[in-house]
Amino acid sequence: MRRVLHVLLFFPRGGSAQVVRYLARALPAQGWRPRVVAGSLGAPGEPGNAVTFFRGVDDLIPVPYDAAVAAPDPIMASPPMHPSYEDRLGAPDRAFARLGAAECEHLAREWTRILGAGALDGAGLVHLHHLTPAHEAVARLRPDLPVVSHIHGTELLMLDAIEAGAAWPHGEAWAERMRAWALRSRVLVASSAPSAADAARLLALPRERVEVVPNGVELALFDGRRAAPAERARLWRRWLCEEPRGWSPARPDPGSVRYAPADLAPLLHPRATVVAFVGRFTAVKRAALLVRAHARARAGLDAPLPLVLLGGAAGEWEGEHPADAAARSPWGHEVFLAGWRDHAELARALAACDLLAVPSVAERFGQVYVEAMAMRVPPIACDVAAPPTFIDADPASPDRCGWLVAPDDEEGLARALVAAARDPAERALRGENGRRRAVAGFSWEVAARRTAAVYAAALSG
Repeated sequence: MRRVLHVLLFFPRGGSAQVVRYLARALPAQGWRPRVVAGSLGAPGEPGNAVTFFRGVDDLIPVPYDAAVAAPDPIMASPPMHPSYEDRLGAPDRAFARLGAAECEHLAREWTRILGAGALDGAGLVHLHHLTPAHEAVARLRPDLPVVSHIHGTELLMLDAIEAGAAWPHGEAWAERMRAWALRSRVLVASSAPSAADAARLLALPRERVEVVPNGVELALFDGRRAAPAERARLWRRWLCEEPRGWSPARPDPGSVRYAPADLAPLLHPRATVVAFVGRFTAVKRAALLVRAHARARAGLDAPLPLVLLGGAAGEWEGEHPADAAARSPWGHEVFLAGWRDHAELARALAACDLLAVPSVAERFGQVYVEAMAMRVPPIACDVAAPPTFIDADPASPDRCGWLVAPDDEEGLARALVAAARDPAERALRGENGRRRAVAGFSWEVAARRTAAVYAAALSG
């Protein structure tokens, strides 16, 4: 087998970590032995701990960030905390575009040291996830080594903001660095055609330099099983009452939001339509907008419409927190904060839900939509970016599998929630269609085969 090195600066908390984990497990069947270098935060058992998250990956080099988080300047620690493509003032992972040349050089030197301590031994190819100073480190250590750069979307959001004139002191300098790193790469990978087009535009590259490899779904885990009422009740009691992980801006510790058994009445009502939101509480996800749309929708229904918010890494949010939106909602008692759970537990949650609603306005792929489809849970998404490429929302189509609404259309989102809640038969039809589509077109085996073809093109180029 040939050795490929995967490098992820970030500790596990988003979709790119899922891609690295599942590709690393599936690539050996395609003749590639992955070694993964990834950031890590938290003790074993915690969601950001790399050893815990990447279990099943045989060759892992974790880069611990715990000391950096506690340092006076986390970015200048050794090893340094990774920066972020998102701008959250006061966070240890400051935005890339706020870092000057000295911070950039420190990151490049540190990652040259990290990767130079044996990580590259035997590697015939490097697969770098996101555009980061790891590119600079590889260029310094092994300028001859073919590089595949995987664009996951968040870097494109930052580049979009820089192009639009965002007031970051070092934005354009970072845009130039990222374009140079992309230009050095043999091949770039994006998860959807819209994302590939955006990458080519923002990185000033020919579109043919960017290959599309959609993310996959672990079909053995997301097996389409639906939970019986008693199982649903046990899950929600455990997650919301007995072992809570929800949190609020006032108390950002996991488990600070705890519910009494009596609070779960809307979730356990026999006619309830349980809606799930899954994701981080970043601005593009529009979690607070969903809470407001939920209130509009619930006012027009005669049965509960419980909304369970799954996700939101503790203490991390942008804009209005959904807990604050729920506190102002007349139907806030039907909104539940379940907190961040391991990805392996997501299938159990989706089995206990009837509908997914994630009104993200800038989804470069949208893994959770396909995972919900695999679980026979029809999604509601925005009619923008990647979701329209795989969610058939045409009401006349025999293959319809979800609903699409205009971005930032609170009233339209509420109408979609009402339509889905009022028609269980239509939900079931779209759920079955979604399962078939996920099985036929999205699996990590298919993604690994396409990735191996990208590797072959990079080696021949």
